[in-house]
Amino acid sequence: MVLVAHGDERPIWLMYETMHYIHQHFGSDYDWFYIMQDDTYAQAEQVKALVTHLSINQDVYLGRAEEFIGGDEQARYCHGGFGYLISRSLLLKLHPHLDSCRNEILSVRPDEWLGRCIIDFLGITCVSQLQGQHYHTYELAKNTEPEKEEEEEFQAALAVHPVSDMTLMYRLHKHFSRIQLDRAYQEIQDLQMQIRNLTSLTPAGEAGLTWPVGINAPFLPKSRFEVISWDYFTEQHLFSCPDGSPKCELSGAGKADVSEIIESALEQLNSRYQPLLRFSKRQLLNGYRRFDPTRGMEYTLDLLLEAVTQKGHSHILAKRVSLVRPLSKVEIIPMPYVTEATRVQLVLPLTVQDLDFVANFLDMFAMNTLDTHDNALLTLLFIYHPYDAQRVSQVDVFAGVKAMVGELEKRYAEVKIPWISVKTEVPSQVKLMDIVSKKHPVDTLFFLASVWTEINMEFLNRCRMNTISNWQVFFPVHFQEFNPALVYRGEQTASSSTDFLRDGHFDRYSFAEACFYNSDYMTARTKLAADILDRDEVLESMEVFDVFLHYSGLHLFRAVEPGLVQKYTLRSCNPRLSEELYHRCVLSNLEGLASRSHLAMALFEQEQANST
Repeated sequence: MVLVAHGDERPIWLMYETMHYIHQHFGSDYDWFYIMQDDTYAQAEQVKALVTHLSINQDVYLGRAEEFIGGDEQARYCHGGFGYLISRSLLLKLHPHLDSCRNEILSVRPDEWLGRCIIDFLGITCVSQLQGQHYHTYELAKNTEPEKEEEEEFQAALAVHPVSDMTLMYRLHKHFSRIQLDRAYQEIQDLQMQIRNLTSLTPAGEAGLTWPVGINAPFLPKSRFEVISWDYFTEQHLFSCPDGSPKCELSGAGKADVSEIIESALEQLNSRYQPLLRFSKRQLLNGYRRFDPTRGMEYTLDLLLEAVTQKGHSHILAKRVSLVRPLSKVEIIPMPYVTEATRVQLVLPLTVQDLDFVANFLDMFAMNTLDTHDNALLTLLFIYHPYDAQRVSQVDVFAGVKAMVGELEKRYAEVKIPWISVKTEVPSQVKLMDIVSKKHPVDTLFFLASVWTEINMEFLNRCRMNTISNWQVFFPVHFQEFNPALVYRGEQTASSSTDFLRDGHFDRYSFAEACFYNSDYMTARTKLAADILDRDEVLESMEVFDVFLHYSGLHLFRAVEPGLVQKYTLRSCNPRLSEELYHRCVLSNLEGLASRSHLAMALFEQEQANST
């Protein structure tokens, strides 16, 4: 909600400033404008449904038509207490005359002043119905009980006025929401009845009737590989966990989902069998659920119930129920438009342990970006250990890399590859990014890379498209090849280009690669600095991903990226980093060894060799 202060308390001036502000800021973006007071309750969805039946090309001034004070003419103005609609075409025609209306028209009420302005300069009067659509309103009396109001005029009202206090506003909203919900349920029942009646006339007959009526039929697999598996759960635990463990505790949204589906099952049973029987839950014996992409989430529950008759006799029984939480209406999320022409600034942090892999990185960078004239630049970040930094004048550990960079700059005369030298024992990703960020413009698109990354044009384009300034950052999950010594055990490696993603896995523990704009990083980093004050040691336990996750408010797009394939290597995990980052690095190394089947085969062969 945007709050705007005009700085003038005179009612007529406030209305003048309001109309001017609407035209200036929203006049080119919207077709309709709805103006109301703070003591008005309006059904927004009903107003929205009303304008869908009106032509946007007409000059519309629609609301509760009232006579002018002391006037005998036929013209009417729209009462501000009940809200009113103005079309964009009318606003555009009215705007040039607002100054004249302010100077020439005298009135006490702002809604009457606006109505007089529209009539005098445009010749348009307020109407309560237009093109077959009625603008229903209801004037609320004092001490009215919304729950007890049964007048047809009240039930059909789009706007209610005056609403004297906040509690009454909430009660009105609850009442009208219940009316809309009942109408929706009745429409669903009517549609289901029509579907049942028409099913007998279809080629499949009544056998083609799906359950629930009106919901897509379940997905039919064509092979065993397409079978959708069921997940087993109880009220406390889930036996199919995201991390692969056989059992995990239900919590958060998962627990709320199970509780809600059990309550819904009891509600449906009681609505079907009452007043003859009343059910209460004793225990959830078994629970199964699966997500069917064609219809939604399906549930099968085995419930232990206590059934009580009208005479008070109770009986314990087990009953199986099936439920479906259907997919709701698909919404298209608006996203800012981005192009593939944006320049990408690659940032490559290097330590002494990375020296063996730099040559391959630079070769791939030259082949896939410099040779193809891709709009990408490279900055190297040399991370010196304090001991190596003291000896840099005698022995520079990065001398070989600097020589390679010099050769590239000779081969490509128009290319400059700058480097930044940093001295630290703990190469915190956030501290390093702070240094790089200050040396580049705010509109720079960064790609934070690792030395094992093989740069290619396909990924760089996805980096550009998936990173949106002030909206979204992109953290790709690279594909990590397994240890060939364990996977192939001396056999020749697969060379087919169609199998390049076969012997490896997507490394979900690595957050080394990231695409983001410098402006977004600087904004998030400023919020982080205000939170931690001068406690810089906190930065050693964070990665750039954590900065955006906790301090940016942007969309974090985390997705597998087949365009980033890394050869196997055993990474060096720095014990000086935080326990979480160190543990994540160790897990990445362990899961990158081989698949379970490859590890099992290696153990089997080792045991056989030991036994002989």
